[in-house]
Amino acid sequence: MIRQNIRLGDLLIEKGIISEEELNKALEKQKELRERDEYKKLGEILIELGFATEKEILEALSRQLGYPFVDLYGEKIDYDLMSSFPLNLLEKHKILPYKKDNEYIYVATADPLDYEAIETIEKFSPKPLKIYIALSKDINTIIERLKITLSTNELIQKVKNEISQGGGENIAAIDELLDIIIKNAIKERSTDIHIEPGRYNFSVRGRIDGVLREIFSFDKDIYFPLVSKIKLLSNMDISEKRRPQDGRFTKNYDGHIYDFRVSTTPTLHGESVVLRVLDQQKILLRLTELGMSEYNLKRFEKLIHTPYGIVFVTGPTGSGKTTTLYAALNELKGVDKKIITVEDPVEYEIPLIQQIPVNYKIGVTFAVALRSILRQDPDIIMIGEVRDTDTLTASIQAALTGHLVLATLHTNDAPSAITRMVQMGAEPYLVADALIGVVAQRLVRKICPYCKDVYYPSKQELELIKPYLKENITFYKGKGCKECEFTGYLGREMISEVLVINDKLAHLIANNKDKVEILEVAKELGFVSMIEDGIHKIKAGITTIEEILRVVKVDVV
Repeated sequence: MIRQNIRLGDLLIEKGIISEEELNKALEKQKELRERDEYKKLGEILIELGFATEKEILEALSRQLGYPFVDLYGEKIDYDLMSSFPLNLLEKHKILPYKKDNEYIYVATADPLDYEAIETIEKFSPKPLKIYIALSKDINTIIERLKITLSTNELIQKVKNEISQGGGENIAAIDELLDIIIKNAIKERSTDIHIEPGRYNFSVRGRIDGVLREIFSFDKDIYFPLVSKIKLLSNMDISEKRRPQDGRFTKNYDGHIYDFRVSTTPTLHGESVVLRVLDQQKILLRLTELGMSEYNLKRFEKLIHTPYGIVFVTGPTGSGKTTTLYAALNELKGVDKKIITVEDPVEYEIPLIQQIPVNYKIGVTFAVALRSILRQDPDIIMIGEVRDTDTLTASIQAALTGHLVLATLHTNDAPSAITRMVQMGAEPYLVADALIGVVAQRLVRKICPYCKDVYYPSKQELELIKPYLKENITFYKGKGCKECEFTGYLGREMISEVLVINDKLAHLIANNKDKVEILEVAKELGFVSMIEDGIHKIKAGITTIEEILRVVKVDVV
């Protein structure tokens, strides 16, 4: 191939992506590394120092070299073609021969200036190459898919043979495949398993530490018997493919009992199936194990030990609200208290607590169940979610008649819960009397302790959190290792804000003051916002700026 002599640093300065000063710093860093016998490309160092992103660098090179970008997820990947090239070469150089036609072999690379790698691929290739550019993370994902395909080839062939012989959802190989998928997802600490059909294949992804990660990718022909098997286990109608369905099944793996809550919904290429993994042993969490900061934990404990009133736990789906409520109930339960919950559905069974599942088919809604609970002489009531005016009205009534009510609500922050209650039809004076506190929370991934290292955030990241930084701090990030599956993160931690309603705030609520005024007074009374709690965790080296910005909205100043 024809090598083009391009100086990356000069190109990025010309395009306005970096300054000359930043280039000199990067070159100095590269020189220091060489003196220690470590070699890193200039592009890698610029990304590490936060001076440029991989996408910015590749877009500049794409325009300069004339190589177009390719979306690998929209292509039908030829795994047989990929496997004919040395896997270690593809991994090392982030290069991917992904398809072929009568004239060319199409190659995606994350480093179009790595001429040696391209020339090596040329030596193995029976046809001329057509070069495209792709992000390294996309190339890594496709390479991981290839590894999975190679490792499961024998079982997949067995499934295909049994299907060709007329087997359906009851074939033994499908049972084996489903067990492998579930066991692998549990081993990777997945909270949800997503089985998603595409045009040519289907992928199995796990939500690990709050982020979806691909675990398997298979040919489309084994998708339908696999989905039928899951529906059969979950007591669903296997012939119904046009309507969403919900079900549940239980399995025992390595002595642990797991419940799987199953949801199917029709999509363009088939049914999307999601399995929520519920480990019955995980619900024995204590409040101290939630990861809440010591300051916020003390405020929350004070709230749940109040004799009556409403405590809301707010946040989006998957932010750990239910886990927080269950941990609170574990703290409060005892033979001297009557605790009743209304849930949709009941996720975990807790001893000493009466749990009521919502059943809309027979008219058992949150509001209906809550009204009947008040005749059951409860001390503490937990409501899975306050979704409508009737449930909110019944909750306020329960709180005003001497009960402690714990419930969840979907709001972005703690002060917004007050305005949401009013918007749902509650009178401000009733909100002021009934509400005693609001906890807003998110889950952020923790930096992997095995590959934790100092890093420099990008200019954009620093700009966003600058108003909250009171001092210079050292930032950390995981480089990626086998312990964390090369993600740089291992496990999750809570960031939260706890709004305690006292007489001063209750007076503002009763007078229907807006959120801004309530927030100002709350801060004077010791309220610590979620972003501030997140900054404390960054300072402590627990998480990264990237994670905080992923889960918390930061106002652009």
